[in-house]
Amino acid sequence: MTAEKSSYEVLSSSPAYASERLTVRVDTLSMPDGSRAPREVVVVDDAVAVVAIDDQQRVCLLEQYRHPFSERVLELPAGKLDVQGESPLAAAKRELAEEAELGSEEWTELTCFLNSAGWTTERTHVFLAERAFASRDAASGFVATGEEADLRVSMVALDECLGMIYTRVIVDAKTIIGLLLATSRLGPVSSQS
Repeated sequence: MTAEKSSYEVLSSSPAYASERLTVRVDTLSMPDGSRAPREVVVVDDAVAVVAIDDQQRVCLLEQYRHPFSERVLELPAGKLDVQGESPLAAAKRELAEEAELGSEEWTELTCFLNSAGWTTERTHVFLAERAFASRDAASGFVATGEEADLRVSMVALDECLGMIYTRVIVDAKTIIGLLLATSRLGPVSSQS
């Protein structure tokens, strides 16, 4: 099954707001019934997220302050594709090194999903990094600032992460998607003793 091509026509498009991180534009569409409708679109860089799992079936999770909710959120290492010419895989490797000081030699792209197709252009590429290992040299020269300087990094058993999804301890979409797809790819897990 494939998505059908759009018969909606963009009659006009105008910028409404721009900052360093995003642009908001208002498009006026011709609708199938002949009417016109405005649609706000938030244009942002695509992103990456990494399910980094070590030899003990533990996943790297970050606890990071997220201002829209005024709370700390458990998430996978992730970040924007904001380096000119950088591929999603290169960005995933960079983000894992910068945020968690981890590396891996075994990378698989699990999916690329639309974050919220109704209002933003953002896509997130989700990668599985197997046999993750500590690598302080991987992020040489990187200096964390802002919320990234206050990250709390932990390694959590994969089966425990799944339980945290169902108890709503993990509520971040990219993290839920990544953990469920990684579990599907890796097969059943059992608690390590």
